[in-house]
Amino acid sequence: MTTMKARAISTVNVINHVWQKKEIDVSNMSKPSFTAYQSILLIDDDDELSDMLKSYLETMGYEVTLAPDGEAGLKLATGIGNFDLILLDVMMPKMDGFDVLKKLRQTHLTPVLMLTAKGDDYDRILGLELGADDYLPKPFNHRELVARIKAIFRRLDLGSQVKQQQDLVINGIELSVSKQEASVKGVPLTLTGTEFSILRLLMVNAGELVSKEDISQQVLGRKLMAFDRSIDMHVSNLRKKISACCNDEKIKTIRGSGYLLRQQS
Repeated sequence: MTTMKARAISTVNVINHVWQKKEIDVSNMSKPSFTAYQSILLIDDDDELSDMLKSYLETMGYEVTLAPDGEAGLKLATGIGNFDLILLDVMMPKMDGFDVLKKLRQTHLTPVLMLTAKGDDYDRILGLELGADDYLPKPFNHRELVARIKAIFRRLDLGSQVKQQQDLVINGIELSVSKQEASVKGVPLTLTGTEFSILRLLMVNAGELVSKEDISQQVLGRKLMAFDRSIDMHVSNLRKKISACCNDEKIKTIRGSGYLLRQQS
């Protein structure tokens, strides 16, 4: 049995175990506290795991659509489904998760949470570089999955609640909170929701150090774990997009601590 297959089976066993022991009491679990965000597309070729996750997430109040492979998932994701979140497996037939994400990001900024059976940092980093909002390695606990989903939806919900806040203009960067748009010297930036939230946090605290811990808590909705490079990759992607519009460095790295948005270049 391959390692990836074993991890997939392990994830099924974890979720199945808690169902059988009735450790999941949905009556005592908090349902989504939002109304606007709840439609999820799950792209995974593991039918047993997909069916189990669909049943579980639906008890939590989410609407879940299944896609059995990358090609079918991409067609749904770019079609008329208008999903709020995509749960995307990596190793799939016809088209793997990385190729799906790469093609998706050409036209859509739908939040993506990658489910990877690969433990290598390279695969996690590649997913983030291609525009994934977060990742969760298999096997995972059902509660951790829901926590990640809620964190992404909280960020989306927060974005809709701050529409009345004043737009920001700092060091050639313009950020429109109401329109959820950003530009550098008039050139539009195509940002994922996570990148937009990080940029907004840095701009609100321009000239001051923003720690990786604060970014992880306020943007990803979770504590920063040891060896977790997700924040570094999101900031790296943000830097590349800004650098494509100007030559000066806008975001300064404070080694071992966090990041600072320069008030002047």
